[in-house]
Amino acid sequence: MMRFLGWAVAGLVCLAILGFSGRYLQGAINASKPVASKADHDPSEGEAHGHEDAAKLTDKQVAEAGIELLQAGPQELHERLRLAGLVQPNQEALVKVTSRFPGVIRSMRKRLGDRVAKDEILATVESNQSLTVFELKAPIDGTVIDRDGTLGEFASEQKPLFTVADLSTMWVDFSVHRRDSARVRAGDAVSIEVDDGGPAIEAKIGYISPLGAADTQSFTARAVVPNGGRLRPGLFMVGRVLMAAQRVEVAVHASAIQTVEGQTVVFVRNGEVFEARKVQLGDRDPDWIEIKAGLKAGETYAARNSFVVKAELGKADAGHEH
Repeated sequence: MMRFLGWAVAGLVCLAILGFSGRYLQGAINASKPVASKADHDPSEGEAHGHEDAAKLTDKQVAEAGIELLQAGPQELHERLRLAGLVQPNQEALVKVTSRFPGVIRSMRKRLGDRVAKDEILATVESNQSLTVFELKAPIDGTVIDRDGTLGEFASEQKPLFTVADLSTMWVDFSVHRRDSARVRAGDAVSIEVDDGGPAIEAKIGYISPLGAADTQSFTARAVVPNGGRLRPGLFMVGRVLMAAQRVEVAVHASAIQTVEGQTVVFVRNGEVFEARKVQLGDRDPDWIEIKAGLKAGETYAARNSFVVKAELGKADAGHEH
């Protein structure tokens, strides 16, 4: 009986040893296997990282967003002097109409803003001397820009009843500060921004005033501008006088420049994908900016409304974070 118990105890000890050894060997085997990486569990992560600086927009989306696509290339940059201007009627094509004789106004046939032809009747006046009624006629083709008289009022030879102006040409008088007096000359090209949605009007400085204004310490530089109806007396304009021109090999429109994570970028389009391309800027003018590095001539980029691409890029980044 004692011998049987001894064999049983010895058997249990052997089984315990064998179990421990098996667990030890299995642990060693598991330890020798490679640990799965995050990419092994999420195969799309690498793809998302590769597109974190790009946004996809179809041709239809580009058109609907009003994104302008241009090609980088050579451009002439212009150094310009910005001047404030005021539109006035051409004083050399303006006539003030007065009564030939003193008398009483019997009719006023034209109103402010009316277009008139030469010799068209503007008003009638009854002479105080002869008591006859005579007509006041338009001396030129033009527009009534001032009217100063009413029915039954006294008309004199010193007081104009109408001012008629030919508005086919206008004066744009620019105010030039004394510090810029040496920079503006008659004959200089000037680009006039009308701010009505249309293109700038190209003209030349035709007159430089020899006199200055004491209150503003400035003088007048004038351009005589053909008027297709866009210029109206009394409106303010901005003129940019051309100072110098410089040609660069690669430039983009100023509207193309955006900032992403503190980096200056241009959104370059390949297929339907816009890539945020880091660029190095050079010289510039109000419309164009030189690209010294990061962009080649001929590459297509987003110009006007490029901020839409930036917004889409932000959406893509937010999606990848989730």
